[in-house]
Amino acid sequence: MKAIRFNHVSVRAIDLETSVRWYEELFDVHRLPTPNFGIDLAWLQLGDMQLHIFERDCESNRYSHFGIDVDDFEAIYLRAKQMDCFDKIGFYNHHLFETPARQLQLYLRDPAENLLEVNWPDSSTIDKSIVTDIVQRADLHPQSAENLKAVLAIGGARPDGY
Repeated sequence: MKAIRFNHVSVRAIDLETSVRWYEELFDVHRLPTPNFGIDLAWLQLGDMQLHIFERDCESNRYSHFGIDVDDFEAIYLRAKQMDCFDKIGFYNHHLFETPARQLQLYLRDPAENLLEVNWPDSSTIDKSIVTDIVQRADLHPQSAENLKAVLAIGGARPDGY
């Protein structure tokens, strides 16, 4: 089991629209459909990766993180569970979520408490007897038709053609 590539970077903004406009104007990037996480959030396309910008007025960067793709989600999940490094402070006091596009987001903390997100493209390919604690994002926050179009850039390709 190994990490195979960076998926995205997520950074905090004090004012979401100001930050998004800055990235759009400076780097000529465009906004992507974004799921509703219950916070002001925007996903931007940067080549075959994404930049995620979320609005938080706190001074802490406890939500800033980077996302990585892996080649064996169950193995990473089991090792992270054994190492007790599931995130306990960031996102709703839980660590594993399924997006409306059936992609998995596993949040972990490294020894310095940096947050990282392990991504998997399709929850239907996961053995649910091993990975037993998935929370549906849509169960936490209602998803609009636009939110439902959101897809993480896992593997560098977007199945919806964006």
